[in-house]
Amino acid sequence: MRAQKQATILILLAASIVLGAASFPRASGTRATSIPEAAGTPATSTPATSPGRRYENLKILPRDISSRDLQSIMTDDFEDALGVSCGFCHAPAAGGHGLDFATDAKPEKAIARAMMRMTIGLNKKYFQIKRPRIGAATLVITCATCHKGQAFPDANEVH
Repeated sequence: MRAQKQATILILLAASIVLGAASFPRASGTRATSIPEAAGTPATSTPATSPGRRYENLKILPRDISSRDLQSIMTDDFEDALGVSCGFCHAPAAGGHGLDFATDAKPEKAIARAMMRMTIGLNKKYFQIKRPRIGAATLVITCATCHKGQAFPDANEVH
């Protein structure tokens, strides 16, 4: 029954994406739907590596997330699931050395946030996960569910 429910959700998700009803930022900066953002603590309880360290411009993930948890989410949930590297969402730094992780210069970063909100919302609404967190092992729907190692999944194969 759970597999059938998951397949139904994926079909609805694919239809939403194809029809443009998914929660993507609009030109005016508002979202098409209001899926709640993650609140509270990181996916695991690993303490931050530096006391009081807070990352800049985190809007879905907790600002006090540990380096370890953040790195795990970025590599396991995004790089592996989408087959991309950091520069896919993060813009180059001003001096041309490295990346500026805080800037919102690339639209892919806004899309990633919208997709995280969508993932959290799907897990909460259809799988009754009370406090879904990006990176948590309890998630049924993850980035990899649809992307399967591709930056741009084929909507015809999402089912």
